Formats: sequence, structure tokens, C-alpha cells
Amino acid sequence: MADLKLTNIEKTYGGTVNVLNDINLEIETGELIVFVGPSGCGKSTLLRMIAGLEKITGGELQIDGQVVNDVPPSLRGIAMVFQSYALYPHMTVRDNMAFALKLAKMSRAEIDAAVMAAAEKLQLTEYLDRLPKALSGGQRQRVAIGRSIVRDPKVYLFDEPLSNLDAALRVATRIEIAQLKEQMPNSTMIYVTHDQVEAMTLASRIVVLANKGIAQVGTPLELYERPRNEFVAQFIGSPAMNLLAGEVTGTGATTTVRLDGGGTATSTVPTSAADMGARVNIGVRPEDFVTTDAGSHIFEGTVNFTEALGEVTLLYFNAEADHDAMIAKLPGIHKGLRGETVRLGADPSKVHIFHQGVSLLHR
Repeated sequence: MADLKLTNIEKTYGGTVNVLNDINLEIETGELIVFVGPSGCGKSTLLRMIAGLEKITGGELQIDGQVVNDVPPSLRGIAMVFQSYALYPHMTVRDNMAFALKLAKMSRAEIDAAVMAAAEKLQLTEYLDRLPKALSGGQRQRVAIGRSIVRDPKVYLFDEPLSNLDAALRVATRIEIAQLKEQMPNSTMIYVTHDQVEAMTLASRIVVLANKGIAQVGTPLELYERPRNEFVAQFIGSPAMNLLAGEVTGTGATTTVRLDGGGTATSTVPTSAADMGARVNIGVRPEDFVTTDAGSHIFEGTVNFTEALGEVTLLYFNAEADHDAMIAKLPGIHKGLRGETVRLGADPSKVHIFHQGVSLLHR
């Protein structure tokens, strides 16, 4: 399939409105790269620039070593799957999947072979003679994917393909896409989504976009366990990472932070003597909190609301002192905590430290 290289890519509208700036990214053959970020961060715009549907304002895009900035979309060797399916309603599944091959004037035997191979991969064989209106949303999206597969493109682009499906269908179709990728290990795929679960479960690497650029690139677990900055720390993971302000009071292989709300945090993030007295934020994911009766704690607050989800219970705390609202996720069912005062601690290896928004692990 194909390698992609994006060098100093920029996108500006009207010469004045800059939406993407200095995008540098290398994608290797066989990767499934997921673009995530808040609404309006430019993830779909970047995907469309790769497809050739948006003009690249600055920088260079290479596919397999060839600069394609000015190459028409039809000649880039790219297939795109949209969230709206974009199927021809009057054509059968077979004809929808075969349409691009007919335009390419392939032989009937070649077309039939390509359609059948794609249909088998996507479990669409029994639906080939149906019209799109006779299919479920998940089946229609599989047809849209199949229409791309038959073309055997260099790169597959997915623009929020599951956003129009209900929750159950999203899960089922996400699994089908993951299984499809396993069947096509050498296929290069780029996938845009706002759904963290899709990103964490599908991606070889995730590209987090924010503030017109790339906030961090890494495997799902790298972003979750070692976020480079506070934005990634709070964007990846649900509920978001809790941040608490404080001052460094002990340095070395283990760091101590006295928190503004009265608690104390210990972290295995190393610091030097120069960090003594620095104002920092410590970060703890909701699932890393544990209740404690010990005198030493990170946070103490009154439970304002609880959500019992069966396997876990979410505790929401009133904001106190300089703390924002806090959330803890405790395993199992916890009843009768609403209105109670709870102390929370955490394993030092799970406590992150950020100075001026940047993780001390990455400085």
C-alpha cells in the first residue's frame, strides 16, 4: 500500500483565516491512524486535504514518495468513506460496489471477482441484490466501505463513518472495521472520529489535534499513560483527568506537592532541586483514585452526586478551595455516599505533574 509524509502542512481560508499550521506527520504502510480533537480543530479538513478535496495552502504532502499537492483526487490512489454513506439509492448493493470499476472500464469478470471478494470480507454476500433502503445503517456503511475496497486504493480515508449509527450499531460496526483491518494488514488507513472509544480501540497511533496543530502523536496507551500536556491529559480518557494546583515541596526520584486545597500528593515523576517551590498542577485519572482513611490524602471533599453504573460508581464532588469539580471512579457499587465527606489518595506512580501545562515526564 502506501507511506504518507506531511511536511509543514498549512490550511488558510481567504488568505487570513488559518485553521491548520505546521502539521508534520509520517504514516507508515499498514498503520491505522486516527485523528481526534475538539470540534473545529481541523481533523476533517486535514483528511480532506489528504484526499485532495481541500487545497493545501502551504507545505508538502507525499504519498509513496510522490508529491501530490496538485494531483487530482482521482489520481491519488485514495478511497474515502463518508459518514453519510453516499450510496446510490436506485442501485443494488452489487451495483453500488461495482460502479467505480465500471467507470474504469474493467472487464465483467474482474468486476465480479472484486465485488465478491469485498462482499465476503464484509459479510455482505446475501445482500448483494438488495437496494440500500432495505439495509440497516450498519449494513449501508459496510457497503460504503466495500465500494472502497474493490478499488484496491493506496490509502483508505474514513470521515466519522459511525457517527450516524445508534450505540449498538456503532459497537458492532467498530468491531467489523477492526476485523477488516486484520484481514488487510498492509492497508494504510486514516480515520477521523470524535469518539474516544473508537480511537482507543482501532488506532495503531492517535494524532491529537488542537490549537491549529498537533498536540501529541502516540499509541493509545502512550497518550493515556504519558500525556505530554494538560490538553491531551484531559482530552484522552473519560471522565477527564482531574487537575489540582499546588507547589513542589520535595524533589528527587519521588516528588512531593503540597496542594492548595490542603492535601499532599506524592509522585514518582522525578524532579530536581531547581523545581523546588515551582507552581504545578498534579493530574489523577478518576479511576486511579482510591478512598483512604489515612491522614495523608490528595483530596478531601463532599460527595455531591453519584452514578452507579454496575461495574463502577462515579463520585462527583463539590468544588472546594482552589479545586475544580472532581470526579472519582471507584470499582463496584458504593451506596450511601451522597452528602458524605470522602478522602481520596492515589498510587504515586499514577500521579502526573504538569508545569506550565507540560508534563514533567516529557521535558
